Amino acid sequence: MFKREIIMKKFFIGFVVLIGLLAGCSDQSGLNTSNSSGTPQEVKVAIKFVPETIPANQNAKIEAIVTQGKEKVSDADEVKFEIWKSGQDKHEMLKAKNEGKGIYSITKTFKDEGQYYVTAHVTARDMHTMPNQKFTVEK
Repeated sequence: MFKREIIMKKFFIGFVVLIGLLAGCSDQSGLNTSNSSGTPQEVKVAIKFVPETIPANQNAKIEAIVTQGKEKVSDADEVKFEIWKSGQDKHEMLKAKNEGKGIYSITKTFKDEGQYYVTAHVTARDMHTMPNQKFTVEK
């Protein structure tokens, strides 16, 4: 009988410890609630070209303007531009420079005219977004 009581006590203590661990792991008090609905606002990215019409063999600037709500995001974890020419499998990945005020950019010279695509890979505030845009390089 004594042996059975020891086994029951061990089982009970183990059960209490397990319940305590489960309760401790389910604490959700640290959730990010940046607006009244309890979900953080989406990070948005607008892609801009300077100049708007990109000439071949001249420097062109590609910008990603990153915002969250009305706030400009100047603390993105990572911003990269993926660029490729239409019909080609080779993609080029370029790390953007943080210019401040939510603007991240690269400067690139396109040798060949034609249709191109750019995807801005933005990781900011525990979110990742990948908007893409088609553009033309002209003579």
